[in-house]
Amino acid sequence: MGEEPRRRGAARTDELLRVTLDLATEVGYAGLSMEAVARRAGVGKHTIYRRWPSKSALLLDALARVWTTDLDYHDTGDVRADLREQFLRSAPALSTPPIGPVYRAVIAEAQSDEALRETLHERFLVTVERSTLERITLAQRAGELKADAELGFAAEVLCGALYYRALLSARPVDEAAVDGLIDLFMAAYAA
Repeated sequence: MGEEPRRRGAARTDELLRVTLDLATEVGYAGLSMEAVARRAGVGKHTIYRRWPSKSALLLDALARVWTTDLDYHDTGDVRADLREQFLRSAPALSTPPIGPVYRAVIAEAQSDEALRETLHERFLVTVERSTLERITLAQRAGELKADAELGFAAEVLCGALYYRALLSARPVDEAAVDGLIDLFMAAYAA
């Protein structure tokens, strides 16, 4: 019996996050408000404020809802192929709804909100960098990359270039861009 209210609460939270993504995609960060989410979801605004203290916290949770392990690396034993496949697979998620517009809005807001910038980094960017570092470290152990190379900065540069192009520039993350980035990486780190 105790499970029923918890299940209803989880379903309500999921619905509120879905509504937040839909609304943020339609009106952008500036047009989004806790009241608008409450109105669209058909709940009182106290329901929203009880779960999230701010619009940015609500948006971060909404992003986390759609940020899936589909963005994780496959390991085929060929680091070049795995980097290429993951970058080409994740690029559309970064540039199209719901992730693209909402993520860009949160990035813009984070420029004037230090706490939000730290949270964004910890919840999303560190995760992406860590998975990239894990994949290239496996390649290093397998002898594909220089044994003495420190790969932490390389993972940051790989992710940073992809995110910069997808989220902050008008240039596409296409095959030519991905191949060029991986060529630079391999020229510097291949064994």
